[in-house]
Amino acid sequence: MALGIITGAKGSSPQKIGAKALFFADRKISGTLGGGCLEAEAQRLALQSLTDGKPRPFELVLDHDFGWDDGLICGGKVFGVIIPNAQRAGEPFWSDLATRDALKTWGVKKSFAIVRDESHQPAVPPSAIPPDNWFYLETITPPCSLWIAGSGHIAQAVAPLALQLDFAVSVFDDRPELANHDLFPRPVSIHVGNWGEVLALPFPDAPTFGLIVTRGHNHDALVLESWIHRPFEFLGMIGSARKWRIISDKFLTRQIAAREELARVACPVGIRIGSKSVPEIAVSILAQFIEKRAAIVAQTQI
Repeated sequence: MALGIITGAKGSSPQKIGAKALFFADRKISGTLGGGCLEAEAQRLALQSLTDGKPRPFELVLDHDFGWDDGLICGGKVFGVIIPNAQRAGEPFWSDLATRDALKTWGVKKSFAIVRDESHQPAVPPSAIPPDNWFYLETITPPCSLWIAGSGHIAQAVAPLALQLDFAVSVFDDRPELANHDLFPRPVSIHVGNWGEVLALPFPDAPTFGLIVTRGHNHDALVLESWIHRPFEFLGMIGSARKWRIISDKFLTRQIAAREELARVACPVGIRIGSKSVPEIAVSILAQFIEKRAAIVAQTQI
């Protein structure tokens, strides 16, 4: 296989810096550099590299003179690199990056060597300009965590989709008949017990989002009373505007939480897309979480 990476872009382009694809000798592709004739050209270069064993950088202008019949109208320019037989960096190398248990910087040097780099901490965003002796530098970060209180139908729809969207998912409940791996994918971390115990578990080091979707208003309020004081990046709760007014007024009257803390809670959670079915509700919820996560990532790259 050959590894293709978008290492730079100017103007409008179909993919961002850091986009990657694996090109196989049988013409299969895993991942994408942008699709269309851009990807077809990258594949042509990758097949050539697999034939002659030579890595190569590339620079493609995305206009109607691109050289393929269907052309491109983006008008930008992309830069990239093709590395044949990138698996030769070694299974331990790639497996260590894939664990994502800490910040780990790797990249492609101008010599085309794929190596780890320990001198660029904290994270180097893919949009950063690498030093002169590098084609590309990237820092692998642990995935953001998503804590879900409740294991009912909404949680069962949200959890597998959140895994696909690169969240590390944990589910909390006091009902073992629902909070189990018969109903949730194996990668989901499940915590079952009385609420006082499970809500007091240690908080992750990674940015963490919270979703409260228990079996009723009282349990939602119980979880919120604990979680509102924990450092969630974003906290969402299922329910209506009326429900939120009742709970927030109670929290203020009883001095359970300050007004500033309550302002961090989204209730009803999710963006308004006219969702009615459970899968649609899950999409609306995670769309909001993706938006919040993107804002956090953007702040770290300023």
